[in-house]
Amino acid sequence: MRAALKTEDGRFELAEIETPELPADDWVRMRVRVAGICGTDLRHWKKPDPHLACHVVGHELAGEIVAVGDAVKQFTVGDRVVVETVLGCGKCDWCRARRYNLCPDLYPTRTKSVSRAYAEYVVGPQHKFYHLPDHVGFDDAALVDTYSVCLHAHHLSGVTIGDRVAVIGAGPIGLGQLMLAKAAGAAVIVVDKVAHSLDIARRLGADAVIDAGDGDPVAAVQAFARGQGADVVFECVGGAAMPTTLPQATKMARRGGTVVIVGGFDEGEIAIPLEWQRIQMSEIRLLPSASFALHDIRPEEAEVLDLIARGVLKTQELITHRVPLDRINEAFDTADDKPRTGAIFVAIEV
Repeated sequence: MRAALKTEDGRFELAEIETPELPADDWVRMRVRVAGICGTDLRHWKKPDPHLACHVVGHELAGEIVAVGDAVKQFTVGDRVVVETVLGCGKCDWCRARRYNLCPDLYPTRTKSVSRAYAEYVVGPQHKFYHLPDHVGFDDAALVDTYSVCLHAHHLSGVTIGDRVAVIGAGPIGLGQLMLAKAAGAAVIVVDKVAHSLDIARRLGADAVIDAGDGDPVAAVQAFARGQGADVVFECVGGAAMPTTLPQATKMARRGGTVVIVGGFDEGEIAIPLEWQRIQMSEIRLLPSASFALHDIRPEEAEVLDLIARGVLKTQELITHRVPLDRINEAFDTADDKPRTGAIFVAIEV
C-alpha cells in the first residue's frame, strides 16, 4: 500500500509498504479516505525525530471497511466508518477502569494499528469503529477525533449555562471548545493572533474575540467576565506557546475558577513561571485534559459523532484546505503557516 513515512528531518516521504493484516478475528481493515493534521502532528513537523523515522503517523481519519475478521458482527465490507485511535493495552488498571486514555502504554499500542492515518489502510478492533450517518462525509468525520478531545475537556470543566468562558486559541480544538461551551449555554470570548481564525470564531457564535497581538487579552477577558474573570478558561494552544498562554490563562480565571489545559506540552521538563500564591489563595483549579475515553457509560467519540450528525458541532466551516496524500509536505506547510494561508483544518485526501 502507499504510505507517507516520517523522515529523519521530520518531513514525509511517499513509499510502498505492506498492507496490514488482521491480527485477530474481531478486527477490521479500513481504506482511509480522509486524514487530518492536528497540533500534535505539527509539533513534530520539520523536527528531527529519529524514533519516528520510517513510521506511519496520524490519528484523525475516516474511510470504509474493506475486510472483516470472522468474529466481526457489527460491520460489513463497504460500510463507511470513523475510527477511534485512543487504543490502550486493554490489560492495565486504567484500561480495566475504562480510562484507557491514561494507559501507560497508550502510544506504543495505538501506533501499531489505528494511529497510522497517512496510509491507504489501517486495521483495528471492531469496537473502535463507528458507522457514519449517510449525511456525514469522510471529511466531516476526520474532525471527530479533534472534537472528542474537546468534549473530554468540556466534561472535565463543568461548564454550564450562564458561565463566562475564555478560550485561548482558535484552531480546531479552540473552535470545538467554543461550540461546546455555547451549546451548554455559556458566553464565550476567544483569544488568538490570527485574524482569519477569529473571523471563524465569530461565525461559530463567539460573543467576543480578542487579537492577542493587539491589546491586553487578560484585561479583555476580565472586562468580558463581569470584571471578575472567567469561570472557565480553556488553554488550547500548547507547544512552544505554553510558557505564555498558561500564565495568561491563570490570570484570566476568576477566584474559584478553573483552567483546563487542553493544548499539548512538548516532551521533557518545561519551566513555566506561575503566580502560585495567587492561584492557591484564589483556589483556581488547574485541570490537565488528556485525549478522551468514556463519559459515564458512553464513548465520547460516539457522543461527538452524534453532535456532528445533529449539527451541534460544525465541520465544513473549519475545513479550509483539501490536499492529496502525495502532497502531504505541502499540506503540513499550509497547516503550519496559518497567518499566511488562513488554514484551520487541513484535510488530506488518501
